Amino acid sequence: MDAVAFAPTDGLCYDPSDPRYFDRALLQKELTRAFSLCASCRMCFKFCDSFAGLFRLLDERLDGDVRGIAPEETDRVLAACFQCKLCEVQCPYTSRDKHPFQLDFPKLVHRAMAVRARERGLTRQQRFLGDPDRSGRLARASLGLANRMNRFAPQRLVMEKALGIDRRKRLPDFASQSFEDWARRVGRNFEPGGEAVLFQTCFVQHNEPALGRDVLTVFDAADVDVRLAAGLVCCGMPAWEHGDLRSLRERASRDLALLVPHVEKGAKVLVVNPTCSMMLRREWPHLLEGADRGRAEMIAASVMDPCEFLWSIREEPRAALVFRSTPGTVAYHAPCHLRAQAVGFKGRELMRRIPGTEIKATVMECCGHNGTWAMRVEGFEASARIGKKAFDAMQEAGAEVWATECPLAAIQFEQHAGKRPLHPLTVLARAMSADGFPGKAG
Repeated sequence: MDAVAFAPTDGLCYDPSDPRYFDRALLQKELTRAFSLCASCRMCFKFCDSFAGLFRLLDERLDGDVRGIAPEETDRVLAACFQCKLCEVQCPYTSRDKHPFQLDFPKLVHRAMAVRARERGLTRQQRFLGDPDRSGRLARASLGLANRMNRFAPQRLVMEKALGIDRRKRLPDFASQSFEDWARRVGRNFEPGGEAVLFQTCFVQHNEPALGRDVLTVFDAADVDVRLAAGLVCCGMPAWEHGDLRSLRERASRDLALLVPHVEKGAKVLVVNPTCSMMLRREWPHLLEGADRGRAEMIAASVMDPCEFLWSIREEPRAALVFRSTPGTVAYHAPCHLRAQAVGFKGRELMRRIPGTEIKATVMECCGHNGTWAMRVEGFEASARIGKKAFDAMQEAGAEVWATECPLAAIQFEQHAGKRPLHPLTVLARAMSADGFPGKAG
């Protein structure tokens, strides 16, 4: 029997606007090719269970022949992918590296999820987890009851049975006031213009407005005119995790209408969460269609991580921030989705500028959270196992303060390693205060 060719098949397609994208037979051709190519390389053996499961199937049952993988086995391999993107970062066969094989395993998994969602529809769990804005609104309307119920064991058991949210998973609290409501109350500028517009993300909007306030505190100190846009919604990643292309496009279209007036006036788009900046920078331009695709390409060219922007002006006099306290030693975790954007670890470098600060470790291992995957019954235990290397490395650093740009990673570390990392800009904001940290700067 002939070997499976590694060259792209006529089913190669990562663009959902292309009719081939939803063709099940063409998708299967690409899955077979990708499985064969990955099995021949095995560079990604240490990442998610997709690869471990695939290689085990081929070695123990199929004598290396990917054509013997049954449909239900394919489903299990794909379901184990939680879209950390590290395989694409490491893969030598990608379009990013201009390789003729044009492999993008995470995009291929997303394609399979989109095909399955179109064929089978979405589950109750997928619809619930795919709409964090609705959860945030309902939680605020509950006047704090939602937070209490999220810590109430009988209620968590009900949630597990009804929605598949693991009762052991620590869930983020919901804020009593949204970030946008706070910003209006204190008179922040919502008019297009300025140097940048803040895409605060649904997590900052509903769960951790204090992080958004820290970002603005630092940028105000650096004399950067950051405006806000009223009515921004989720970037769509929680919906896209399950192949819900319609919901992603609806939310992206709404956000584009709000962001474009700012970008047309020359503003950069500062996106607080690396997952969301990855969506705006790398995913929207090929997932949207029609006029929205052109607008997404324009927005993508203006997207920056806030630390990336602040680093870009570090030589300007205005960026010479005055620090009055120091975190001392810091262990820094590099978020997977920040690595996927290949912009470096500017948050780490900014913390180095605080007098008396030493970065004890840079931890590159995945924490295992990855969107809603760690919240689900099927993902909780695997997420803790996969994240253990990161947990251990942060603990072994022996640092006084932990830091990461990813707020969900912070929750994961808090639950499984006992300490909650701060966002690098929260570290800077605190260090600007004399009582932000026990140590005095300089």
